[in-house]
This record gives sequence, C-alpha cells and structure tokens, in this order.
Amino acid sequence: MTKIALLGAGGKMGVRLATNLRGSRFSVDHVEITAEGRERLKQAIGADCVGENEALAGADVVVLAVPDRLIGKVAHQIIGRVRPGTALIVLDAAAPYAGEMPDRADVTTFVTHPCHPSVFPENVTDGQRDFFGGVSDPQAIVCALVQGPEEHYALCEEVARTIYAPVSRAHRCSLENIAIMEPAMSETVGATLCLALREATDEAVRRGVPREAAMDFMLGHIQIELAIAFGIFKEGKFSDGALHAIREARPLIFKDNWLEAVFSPEAVMASVKDICNPKQAA
Repeated sequence: MTKIALLGAGGKMGVRLATNLRGSRFSVDHVEITAEGRERLKQAIGADCVGENEALAGADVVVLAVPDRLIGKVAHQIIGRVRPGTALIVLDAAAPYAGEMPDRADVTTFVTHPCHPSVFPENVTDGQRDFFGGVSDPQAIVCALVQGPEEHYALCEEVARTIYAPVSRAHRCSLENIAIMEPAMSETVGATLCLALREATDEAVRRGVPREAAMDFMLGHIQIELAIAFGIFKEGKFSDGALHAIREARPLIFKDNWLEAVFSPEAVMASVKDICNPKQAA
C-alpha cells in the first residue's frame, strides 16, 4: 500500500484532503504541529497525528498542505529526511516556479491545483452547491510533473484525483502553465474583477437601488454574460446596446497594455516571488 505523509493535516485544506484520503487505497500518516489543528482533525475524521520524522521515514509520497508562503521553507526543512524516490506533492505553483524548492535530484516534485467547480456545473444533482470543490460537485484539476521519473506522474495524479474528488478531468500542464493560471489569470485578473463587480453592485445600492434587486440583477447578468463571452451559450450574443456600452467602458476601466502587464513572464515571476516572500508594508 502506498504510504502518504500529509503535512499540515489539521489546517483547513489539510482536513479537506485528509477527509478524502480516508477510505482510499492509500495509507496516511497525518502530521500537524498545532494543538488546535490536531483537535480539528480529530473532530473531523477521528484521526490521530504522528511525529514528522516517523511520517517522513516511511512515506512514498509527501503532500505539503501548508500555506503558499511556507511551502519552500517546509520543503527545505524536510528534504534531508525523505527517502530517495519520494514524491513531494505541492498544492500551488508559486514556490516551485519561484525557485523556492530544495535541490535534490532523487526526489520528485509534482504540482497540482483544483480548478474548483465551474460556474456552469456538470452532473450536479445535490441541492446544495459545493462552491469550493472536494465534497460533492465535480471539478477539474491541473497537474505538472516538475521533476522526477515519468512513472511518478500516474501515481501523483491518482493522489491528486483522490484529494480533490470528485474530479471530472485532470489536465496535464507545465509548471509555467499553472503559474500563469494562478496567480495571473484566476487571482490577479479573476478575483480582482469579481470584487469590482461587487463594488459596482454596492455602488448601485448606494445610489438608491434596492439591495436584493441589485444582487439578483448582477448575478443573473453575470451568468448569461459569461455564457456568451466563453461561447457556452452558442445561440447567445451581446445586444447592440451592450456592445456599445462595452466599447465605451473599456478605455475607462482598462489600461491599453493590461494583459502584458499581468501575463508577461516577468510579471508572473514577480507575482509568485511576492507570494512566497510578501513585501513588507511601509
């Protein structure tokens, strides 16, 4: 049986992963340094934790369920205690892409990240939507074998499909692909624009629109507008009035070179480095 050492098992993400690994074909040693986290894990799945040295000594796979900014630091702390041929699974591309991972040629590095359930869900029958994923709604995942033998890809993808289940499909990508998708595409652009939509809705309310009406109007329009923009609603198209409003709005909202400013290799690298080593506030 393949043995997994799950580091950070009592954190919010760690508990999600531990829950999905329960009952799988994998044997799991849970590692958590905080008393609060150990209690959280115990309450969630009834699992006890083991010492880090014990877990690492027998692990075939080490899953680093730790905050993005700590991945490189933790990897350096443990790298001397893992066996040759061990696979390190990292849940975010920032640390590997920024060069924060330790240099050890006989250890595999694999990056995987959830896409989260789509705003246009597939095969969802449960009445309560699983927005984050890993519980009930299917989600896609992305995976990259950064370093290691090709045969490790299948094993690491199997682990990824288990911890993020239910998974609809797994996309094999490069490390750079994943770094472009997050932070550049999904956070720098996606999350920022989502908050801008909320700010626009709040501004409509401030100017007298009833809040529930504004929320219903915005969220409904987002769905159809996304369906048109991404070609999901094949018969749909923006009205002439909407197209005119878009043409007038773009120069007010976006700088001409915004795509290059966000997606250039230099910008992506600067962003991931800042994630790993955040700038100190003045």
